[in-house]
Amino acid sequence: MIRINLLATERRGAKAAAKGFQAGQKITVIGSLIVVLAAAGIGWRYWALGQQQASLERGIDAATREEQRLAAILKEVQEFEARKLRLEARVALIDELRKGQTAPVHMIDQISRSLPEMTWLTGLRQESFNITIQGRCLTLTSLSDFVGNLEATRYFQRPVEILDSAVIAGDGKSPDLIGFTIRGTFQMAGAEPPPPPARKGASRGGKLG
Repeated sequence: MIRINLLATERRGAKAAAKGFQAGQKITVIGSLIVVLAAAGIGWRYWALGQQQASLERGIDAATREEQRLAAILKEVQEFEARKLRLEARVALIDELRKGQTAPVHMIDQISRSLPEMTWLTGLRQESFNITIQGRCLTLTSLSDFVGNLEATRYFQRPVEILDSAVIAGDGKSPDLIGFTIRGTFQMAGAEPPPPPARKGASRGGKLG
């Protein structure tokens, strides 16, 4: 008679099922842990990126405020420079006007002091620092003295030129006079006269042999 131990078979099946159930639980737990860890990593990464973005935004805001502050300072500096240039131009204009007011008075004073006796002026024309004087005198000596006196003042550059001179006949009741035209360059302290024009016909490259 054959005997089959069904109880042992059932026990072995139960043990195998228990082992399979435990393995499934382990896999589930491990999978759950992996999902939790992945979610935690993603959450941490998202938080770190948010912190980095907030830090960058704070830096951009600070840089923007600094740029605005520097732009305001730069604008003030530019306004100051423009104001400085305007003031310098005004000061230069005032100095020029002062020189322009002083020079004619001083020039007339020097000319009047240089006039010899029996010498009269009939015209005076000023072009920049060049002065053309017209007048009359009794003798050529007076004309020569007048030119010498102007050069001696050191306010007229040498030489003071005699452009022309001619005898003006009297009407019988008055003596003959000498009409003259002279030209000189007036200069004062602080006023630089323009350079003399180049003479026409001046040789270039040395003398011709």
